[in-house]
Amino acid sequence: MMGGVGATGAASPKGSRSLWSRDFTLFFAARAVARLGDTILPVALAAGLLQHGYGAGAVGLAMASTAAAFAGLVVFGGVIADRFSTRKLMIGADLVRLVTQALAAALFYSGHVVLWEICVIGFVNGVASAVFQPGVASTVPRLAADVQGANGAIRIAESVAQLAGPAAAGVLVGLASPGGVFVAHAATYAVSALCLLLMRLPPLTPGSHMTGRGGSAFRADLFEGWREFRSRTWLWAVIAVWCLYMIAVWGPTVPLVATEVVQEYGPGVYGLINSALGAGTVVGGFLALRLRPRRMLRAGALSLFGFVGFPATVGAGLGIPAMAVGAAVAGAGMSFWGVMWATSVQTQVPSDVLNRIHAYDVAGSLAMMPVGQALAGPAAGLLGADQVLLVAGAMSFVVAGALLAVPAIRDLVRVDPPTVGSATAGSATVGSATVKGSREPARQTEDG
Repeated sequence: MMGGVGATGAASPKGSRSLWSRDFTLFFAARAVARLGDTILPVALAAGLLQHGYGAGAVGLAMASTAAAFAGLVVFGGVIADRFSTRKLMIGADLVRLVTQALAAALFYSGHVVLWEICVIGFVNGVASAVFQPGVASTVPRLAADVQGANGAIRIAESVAQLAGPAAAGVLVGLASPGGVFVAHAATYAVSALCLLLMRLPPLTPGSHMTGRGGSAFRADLFEGWREFRSRTWLWAVIAVWCLYMIAVWGPTVPLVATEVVQEYGPGVYGLINSALGAGTVVGGFLALRLRPRRMLRAGALSLFGFVGFPATVGAGLGIPAMAVGAAVAGAGMSFWGVMWATSVQTQVPSDVLNRIHAYDVAGSLAMMPVGQALAGPAAGLLGADQVLLVAGAMSFVVAGALLAVPAIRDLVRVDPPTVGSATAGSATVGSATVKGSREPARQTEDG
């Protein structure tokens, strides 16, 4: 495989992949710690609200306030990220969330917990996340010559956090209180902000940031992002298929698996199934570090066939070992697909619109998930939960097949960052932020 340009602007030896540079390590640590905090939040929120006399509906409303703000505003966050310093925006978003979670901790410690206040805090968190998330897409290729390896490493860290976070939250709730868990959550944003503050980003292509333009230019940037998104068949086709996936597969699978397993075997077994799913995502991340398919989306789509094991084994009532294995295989397939997809977007899309494209990607991917979740209950009442899960398993085959049926998806050829001197202005590798001159001189960074 081709070598790359390191985060400091120095050429790496041919065939090597500079991944664990100082700056990427800081970014990796920021993402891992923040993800750990995100996984402990639902436990803290549920325990805290239930302890103060609220029910499951209040917990859902508090969580929905964050999700609604994020899904509704992330596209605008993409425009902002393409106009200003992504590093400063991410630091600012972390600091906002540090303050909001510290405020939530104070409310729970004081015993004065009002639902609307918790929802407002959640909404502000969602807004901050909508500003933060788009910048992640453009940061990875600017810090790592091996974009796929970087995404694989981050995916592994997030998977480990997903496994460890809820358990750590349960221990913290038992030893301290829900307020103490919110303090820990706030601390994760402080660590993330510190890592990002110490990090230095190589510059983008000259003229990529458009700071200080007016409202009409903001709208123009928004529409330009949509045009860029719409002009890439492989991109919008994946999102279109993913909407079907969210409605017919993921949306009903998550709540119905939880209901069926808990009712039949108890919450301990459900925790085991979730742990198997998480372990599978770790394995998928390691596979993504090792395998370098030339047609990444084709390989990723093939891995999605493995997801059938998650809903189908539960729907068919195959027993605990089979359900755990099915969940692990599903997690590995999903994780491998996620790395292939993220790397394709980050290396195929020009850097000056990457944040906006990523925002459209995130918004489109999340749009249909609540629809699928909302339809799960009525469908289970009509057909039976086991039948709906079997249908979800069958639809996972349909989704993977649909991805492979689109030539623009299955035939998309990977783009690797070029070696020094091999990039030319306007080449297809502009999305990996290695356009000629974009990483020189070595000391030039995006600090403002």
